[in-house]
Formats: sequence, C-alpha cells, structure tokens
Amino acid sequence: MLEITTFFFFVILNSIVNYITFLFTGDIHGQYSDLLRLFEYGGFPPKANYLFLGDYVDSGKQSIEAICLLLAYKIKVPGNFFLLRGNHESASIKRIYGFYDERKRRFSVRLWKVFTDCFNCLPVSAVVDKTILCMHGGLSPDMKSLDQIRAIERPKDVPDQGLLCDLLWADPYREISGWGENDRGVSYTFGAYKVAEFLKKHDLDLICRAHQVVEDGYEFFAERQLVTLFSAPNYSGEFNNAGALMSVDASLLCSFQILKPSKAKTRVGELFAANEVSWKRKD
Repeated sequence: MLEITTFFFFVILNSIVNYITFLFTGDIHGQYSDLLRLFEYGGFPPKANYLFLGDYVDSGKQSIEAICLLLAYKIKVPGNFFLLRGNHESASIKRIYGFYDERKRRFSVRLWKVFTDCFNCLPVSAVVDKTILCMHGGLSPDMKSLDQIRAIERPKDVPDQGLLCDLLWADPYREISGWGENDRGVSYTFGAYKVAEFLKKHDLDLICRAHQVVEDGYEFFAERQLVTLFSAPNYSGEFNNAGALMSVDASLLCSFQILKPSKAKTRVGELFAANEVSWKRKD
C-alpha cells in the first residue's frame, strides 16, 4: 500500500483545481478515534470529498492506524481525497515526537523508512477553484509566484529554511504587519498586510492552513482572509480545544462544524455542533 500511495503522490502536482464540495481538515496527530468521529460526521469517503492539511502522525497513540486509513482512502478514491504534507511528515520531526518510536516498538525500523519515502512525495499545497490556497504552515518571503510551489522537486526531505520549509512551518502573527522571527526557531511569522498583499497579487480570496492549536478548532486572521484549522480535539490530552471541519460548497460558501473533546458519557449526537460563521467568495 505504501508503495502505491508513494507513486500517487509523486505524480500529483503541488497545485490542484477542483469545483466539487470539499471538507477541509486540519491536524490529526495520531488521534485515530477522533479521525473516525470526523468521518462519522462529515461522511466516510466516497460520500464526502476531503482535503487534509497535514500532520497526521506524532503526539497521539495511534499514528499508524490514522495514516494507514488515510492512505487507504487515497488509493480507493484518489480523485476525491487529497492529503497535503505537514511539518511532522518529516524524518527529523518524526524521530522526536513519537511516530518513529511507535513504529519501532510495534513493527520495525524498515517501516519507518518506507513511511519516510512516502511522506517525501506528498504535495505541499493545493489551490481550490483558483480561489483558496491551502498549505500546512504559511507564506514565505521567498515565494514570488505560485509556479515556485509547482516547481518543488519531490521526493524531498524538509530543509531547515526556504520555500518548502516556510510552507510547512510559518505562522500568522497579529502583532506584526510584515515578516518576523518565529518562536518555533524555524521559518517566519507573517502579518495581516502580507496576507492581503499576497492574495491581491495572485488573485486569490482565502488562505486555508493548519499547524496551530486553536481553541474552537478554527480561527480567522487578517479580516477573514486566512483561516487556521485544527482537527485534533483535546490535543495531547492537555489543551481541551475543539476540533473543526470546514466545508466549502460549489459556490465557495464556507461553514464550520465543531468536534468537541470526547467524554466517556457523552452521546454521539452531542459530540458535534454546527457553527453559523461562514465565509463567501468575493463577487
């Protein structure tokens, strides 16, 4: 299966255009039971079309189950199920945050190497309907054209700096307007002005990214020109955050469904709550 999906990702461009209704999903981080809850709510493929924004592994206890299910769906419905690369889909990060140890303990180091080969072929960005730019992290001062993303060679490990690094690591920051240092020690932060400038230059309406824990599962930035999604509720058992799905219909009307932290005595019907906040493309 890993060899098949590696081939799929190798031939998929770093930018896709589609006109169907999508469900956008943020970080999963090995929380397999919550991934199943997301599918129960949004619909199991192929009943629904998904675009995942990366970070499928690490932190949670069932990274292998989570990534294998996602890769299996990519094989089953490749034209309606899209997986982007996150910063944790990297050999150096996986060694630190648990995925390497999980595979070594439960299987073998060889499996870790096979997953690494697969992750190195994942696309890092997608454009939906020529309007919504998707990536895991954020913008880059090195990015002058979307063609630069399409030109990123794969397979490729994540470097310590440059365009690929920023697409997976950069963060929006409200206290600045331009570029700033990132407290993570890698990549940059960027302000609302850079978001507006980028969207205007490239005739886009919205940036959809993940990478940061946000309390309600989603959070807008730069006057709703950027949205952060995080889909692992109660991340690492520490944050008590909600998770979220963002749905986008054919007219590019966006709405959010909230996945509350799971509680032992909570009925399934109480795990989800629709949020009325929406975003509509510019006329």
